[in-house]
Amino acid sequence: MGMEKLKAVISEEEIIDYIAALVAIPSYSRLKNQEMEIAGYIHRTFLKEGIDSRLIEVKKGRYNIIATLKGEGGGKTLLLTGHTDTVPAYDMKDPFKLNIKGNKLYGRGVADMKGSLACMIFSMIAIKRAKVKLKGDVLFAGVIDEEEGSSGTIDLIERGIKADAAIVGEPSNLNLCVAHRGLEWFEFQFHGKTVHGGKQSEGINAILKASDFIQRCEEKLMPKIIDETHNIIGFSSMNYGTIQGGTQPSTVPGDCTLKIDRRWVPGVDYEQVVKDFEDVIAELKNEDKNFDCSFKVMKESRMKEGYIHEAMEIDLKHPILSMLRKSTETVQNKTPETTFFPAWTDGGLLSSYAKIPTIVFGPGDLKSAHSAREYLAKDQILPATLIYALVAMDVSK
Repeated sequence: MGMEKLKAVISEEEIIDYIAALVAIPSYSRLKNQEMEIAGYIHRTFLKEGIDSRLIEVKKGRYNIIATLKGEGGGKTLLLTGHTDTVPAYDMKDPFKLNIKGNKLYGRGVADMKGSLACMIFSMIAIKRAKVKLKGDVLFAGVIDEEEGSSGTIDLIERGIKADAAIVGEPSNLNLCVAHRGLEWFEFQFHGKTVHGGKQSEGINAILKASDFIQRCEEKLMPKIIDETHNIIGFSSMNYGTIQGGTQPSTVPGDCTLKIDRRWVPGVDYEQVVKDFEDVIAELKNEDKNFDCSFKVMKESRMKEGYIHEAMEIDLKHPILSMLRKSTETVQNKTPETTFFPAWTDGGLLSSYAKIPTIVFGPGDLKSAHSAREYLAKDQILPATLIYALVAMDVSK
């Protein structure tokens, strides 16, 4: 009966029109006042529907939107959250015009994650229009800056955000993503001595030193990383992403830069991740007096001091999982897969620093995100909206 009441007050067409409006508002990285216009648009939508909404300036010209459906008291609080920023359009054709072809909606941010935002927004609108009485509160947080420093979610945390559970609406194809890896990008600088290639015995080849480091990591560190296992995710990972050194073939390179992507499963300590690299460097320095290496977190990976890209994990017995599973079965007549999210999300911050049990669940396929063919499956839009609404009603009982 609850689903029929919700379906009577919203339509797929209305939500798609709203997604089109969100896509039409550029909010990509490095745009001046990047999320200001889209935040204002969402804020006005909530106010028009009689839902309390606030704009909070996190950085100059960049705003979070916090909306609240107040319950009558005595129930629990659900947080629905997602980011309003996107990556740039790159080589995407007509990025800010929603293009519908068959079952697919194309446009920048449609999967990552303006489609999910629209579904969350309309789940709250449906509850309001249907005059559903809640005991607990339903919160919506549209946050800035997830594609870069996650300052929007950090601001939520530092303002004391409280909820009994949170859903991050990243594209999961409406499957239950109960965990994801932590993430850090490291830059290693190898220092040698530059000389002419004809006198290479007098130089110190920084590229060779980087090669020694890589080989030692493969021998000593990689087996340990593969041993860092999680029952759903599998194991941790490390990728040598880029290496750059030297100026020309006839010169012994005095410098070399190696950039590494390191990801770890829940339960692995970040300080140990750093120490593992320190140990490899110390071992090589002890063996080779000419080995000179330093490393740091890459600028692109740095968050506000005191925060890192922590892993996310939720207790498999937490009620939000059974509620999402039940609601998905009700709406789609199928059981969602319980899996992990292959990328990092703001859920790592909410679960680690705000201590809010968090799950990733949203419409869309992550594989299309950031690509020139980013799309959202049309037949996931209304189901996602109804599922969010039914879970919100369930949590707030």
